[in-house]
Amino acid sequence: MNERRGADAFSFQLMIALCMTWGLQQVAIKLAAADIAPIVQASARSGIAALLVALLMFWRGGWEGLRQGTLPAGLLSGVLFALEFLLIALGLERTTAGHIAVFLYTSPIFSALGLHLLLPSERLRRLQWLGIGLCFVGIAVAFGGGISLANMDSRMLLGDAMGLMAGMAWGATTVVIRGSKLSEAPPSLTLFYQLAVAFVLLLLIAVMNGQVGHVALTPRAVASVLFQGVVVSFVSYLIWFWLLRRYLASNLAVFSFMTPLFGVSMGVLILDEPLSLNFVGGAVLVLLGITLVSGEAWFRRWLQSR
Repeated sequence: MNERRGADAFSFQLMIALCMTWGLQQVAIKLAAADIAPIVQASARSGIAALLVALLMFWRGGWEGLRQGTLPAGLLSGVLFALEFLLIALGLERTTAGHIAVFLYTSPIFSALGLHLLLPSERLRRLQWLGIGLCFVGIAVAFGGGISLANMDSRMLLGDAMGLMAGMAWGATTVVIRGSKLSEAPPSLTLFYQLAVAFVLLLLIAVMNGQVGHVALTPRAVASVLFQGVVVSFVSYLIWFWLLRRYLASNLAVFSFMTPLFGVSMGVLILDEPLSLNFVGGAVLVLLGITLVSGEAWFRRWLQSR
């Protein structure tokens, strides 16, 4: 196996494209919500991507992980993945896409805390603890409306809380993958577990609450689901796994702060979403905290080289 190298101009350009794509996902869901219910969108995108991943695995292999005892962890990761997107869908009905983008990407904080407790090799360092502290202060500022509580919107607060819980679910998914036999399984199999289970569970939820009847196959709705299923859940993840095989993960993780920035920016530009001063201040602290936690190894090497 070739030695992984540090980030270069090519990887930086690809990461910008990926972060822009991931940041646009919440905007696409909300943009098409009037035509197709967000839970139905989440189920459909998972089903489309699961089919594409399965076809890729039949062509290139990857099913061998099924014989390595990965099924229990795979099903659990799929349930958590479904919970994440259920919370995103419910949250987007109550708050802005920009808010969901920021709170969802707190996931590295929760995965770092979980791995710290589970794996001795994943103990948090001082810089990461600082990042976690900044992140939680940022969450408090973004939720709290500054010092005054007079302008709080309970519906938006509930949506924000769902976005934060979606980030927790994503973080828990990472912990399950890293702490189980999935850590040695092909990434495509792990992705298939998540997508297939999410497709089934979210479809059942959409049927039970009657949202399957909220579907109008307008060009906007079809474009949104295809974008989420083909571009986000299939193509972008394949590019991400390709980058992880060739570049240091810690170098790539530093760029993760760009995704919520794109999500907030495109929510304002495309959906005309408002931005409050307290949310902007809180989001800056959250993004700084995420960057310190995710990129601690990169920062440490950079400081040592000075």
